[in-house]
Amino acid sequence: MTAIAQSLSVDNPLFWLFCLAALFVGLSKGGLPGFGMLSVPILSLAISPVVAAVLLLPIFILSDIAGVWLYRREYSAANLRLLIPAGILGVVIGWATASFISEQMVSFLIGVLGISFCLNIWLRPGVNSTPRVASLGKGWFWGTMAGFTSFVSHAGSPPYQVYVLPQKLSKNVFAGTTTILFAVVNLAKVIPYANLQPYSGAAIKVSLLLLPAALVGTFLGKYFTQRVPDRWFFMAVQVALFLISIKLVLNGVFT
Repeated sequence: MTAIAQSLSVDNPLFWLFCLAALFVGLSKGGLPGFGMLSVPILSLAISPVVAAVLLLPIFILSDIAGVWLYRREYSAANLRLLIPAGILGVVIGWATASFISEQMVSFLIGVLGISFCLNIWLRPGVNSTPRVASLGKGWFWGTMAGFTSFVSHAGSPPYQVYVLPQKLSKNVFAGTTTILFAVVNLAKVIPYANLQPYSGAAIKVSLLLLPAALVGTFLGKYFTQRVPDRWFFMAVQVALFLISIKLVLNGVFT
């Protein structure tokens, strides 16, 4: 990590790769879900995925602060009452099983789930025409899955979206609920991550260097969320979910 911190300067291509990953984190916190899941794969082009996940957590948390402020009045309280405790439970399960649960297996299963969900929406549109309501059982199940997969690889969006998209929330309420939920989940990951791989001064330095890019992404995400029509916003969310799910399946098969 010290070597990474020392190598990050504007004349080093690695610096811009890190900035791109931080920008994507910010875009996801600004209301464009799916972009944040691309951050770990981007950094994995240059460093270990485990190191990338640990390194990005402070950036996620700092971006969460801006995202929660932007969406402080736009969220689904009924969903958050279920999803927040469930998400924390998922983090605890991920921590407890970190030594013997394969990240590749989790990636494959979540990817298959996301692909199946998107295909069901696209091929059977009439089945999902009636908005669903927040459900205790489904909320706890999918919230726990979201917390667990977020702990494993910052990939909590697919389970969360499988649960929330059928409710047909407005785009701002959907984005706000997403941002607030994962802000809490990310905070819950701090102690487990520090236990598994303690943070160093170099890691914090890297995170602070990347914070401006993450904050720019957060406000850009909010800007685009407000201006994209609902229909195209949710289609973009579904396409992003589908493509990311394919990537997760490939990671599970070939990694």
